[in-house]
Amino acid sequence: MAERKPIESWLTDMDGVLIHEGVPIPGADSFIKRLRESGRPFLVLTNNSIYTARDLQARLTRMGLEVPVENIWTSALATAKFLDDQRPGGTAYVIGEAGLTTALHDIGYVLTDHDPDYVVLGETRTYSFEAMTKAVRLINGGARFICTNPDETGPSTEGPLPATGAVAALITKATKRSPYFAGKPNPLMMRTGLNAIGAHSETSAMIGDRMDTDVLAGLEAGMETFLVLTGLTTRAEIDQYPFRPSNIVDSIADLVERV
Repeated sequence: MAERKPIESWLTDMDGVLIHEGVPIPGADSFIKRLRESGRPFLVLTNNSIYTARDLQARLTRMGLEVPVENIWTSALATAKFLDDQRPGGTAYVIGEAGLTTALHDIGYVLTDHDPDYVVLGETRTYSFEAMTKAVRLINGGARFICTNPDETGPSTEGPLPATGAVAALITKATKRSPYFAGKPNPLMMRTGLNAIGAHSETSAMIGDRMDTDVLAGLEAGMETFLVLTGLTTRAEIDQYPFRPSNIVDSIADLVERV
């Protein structure tokens, strides 16, 4: 394997890497502080499309993690960037929360249930049968199907919750149309994020806790990858995948000195 160039830019997942169930993971504050002091480009990423970047900034600040809003990149922002490139000034029927609707408003999209260009499915805690029925009928009527991310479950203090990917599967079953997923593991999310901070994949690293999204997206985008064991993936599960991360570390604390 060819020797990689030194890491100049860092991308890191949020849940399972920096925080866990609303509590900072030990070392996360030191890692973010070191990044900010170094002046290196960095992004905190999340496949969750519920919150705006400003919402997430406030949430992280309350936990003692000072991340500028421009250093936060969500699947909602990646989806909006994709749609703005594909069909500027288009229309969409949206199932999702403020993170997604705000991102689409900001690129000049009109949100409508009347003959939209796209049906866009994102994360929400209030999926309704009525909204899913509307989505199915609009897709059958010709709307293109876009989904923010493929995660089938999401974390909660009570246990896993059905997430965007699970609802997308329901709509796909009813329409026989598979969505285009803009979020991880699609390397599109990584590349648009890298472009947003003026970084290059050959000198960038991706830190994540999931093999199927974080590590896969980083690998496919051409970045060095770090799997931390503070989230969903255990060391025993790594060999189940046909690919491996570039590095495996116990937690984000092990990477502070790498910045």
